[in-house]
Amino acid sequence: MAVLAAGAPAVRRRRSVRRVPPVLLLFVLVPVAVEGFWVFWPALQGFYLSLTNWDGVSAPEFVGLGNYAEMLSDDIFRTAALDTVIWIVLFGGISAAGGLGLALLLNRERRGVGFYRAALFTPVVFSLVATSLIWQVIYQPDGVVNKLLAAVGLGSWQHAWLADPQTALYAVLIPALWRQLGYVMVLYLAGLKGIDPALYEAAKLDGATSVQQFRHITWPQLRSVNSVVLSVIIIDSLRSFDVVWSMTKGGPYHSSELLSTYMYSTAFQSLRLGYASALAVVIFVLAFGVIVTYLVRAFREDQ
Repeated sequence: MAVLAAGAPAVRRRRSVRRVPPVLLLFVLVPVAVEGFWVFWPALQGFYLSLTNWDGVSAPEFVGLGNYAEMLSDDIFRTAALDTVIWIVLFGGISAAGGLGLALLLNRERRGVGFYRAALFTPVVFSLVATSLIWQVIYQPDGVVNKLLAAVGLGSWQHAWLADPQTALYAVLIPALWRQLGYVMVLYLAGLKGIDPALYEAAKLDGATSVQQFRHITWPQLRSVNSVVLSVIIIDSLRSFDVVWSMTKGGPYHSSELLSTYMYSTAFQSLRLGYASALAVVIFVLAFGVIVTYLVRAFREDQ
């Protein structure tokens, strides 16, 4: 009897574990099914199309890894890949450092700080196409940039910013940063608000300087926010399309071509959807690889 009494709770626990409410299953299976239908299935189809030669009308012709082999000898692909790397480094580095700097500057409550936060976040609300049109006017030969240069005595610096292959990529980068800085600032502001003020008070009592407080308190406490910021920056960098296409369409002479713009022009102008799908796979692998590598490293540091 004692054995039966001791075994009874174990049996009840096993039964309780096995009982899953139907409502819970519904809440789990329905989102999984929707995700699979709208995300995973199209992704698998895109990978299959990357192994074919397809113009969007006739039946796809299977070519195996032919599209990926073609990339090795594609000069435009190499240019777009290099420009994408430059874009990720500059766009990511400046937006992360600038957003963190603005967040630290505007984290303290003072008079008018709410206005500055709203003003810096306002460009995020604008569509990228509208932002591109505004900056396209600014960069015109008789636009604001050249007029300001002439006004401060730097008339020799006046330039056709979007028409020069040497400056087109960097000129397009500025509107993208103008919009991204406010978004990253808000992410870091949320992280800074979650840090216990008692940590800073204790550090001040110990005589820690502002730099030491940032190094030993602020930066470690922002580790989770950094993971989010990195993911957002990498994804936004690789899917940057609207601002580049609206301002230069990847030109002149592919000098501002990114993988995203090259993928679009290949698919819908050259009607090479198989090769464009291969470019999409490369973009996905780049984003997935960078983000997973950083997250794994951050997880190991937390352990």
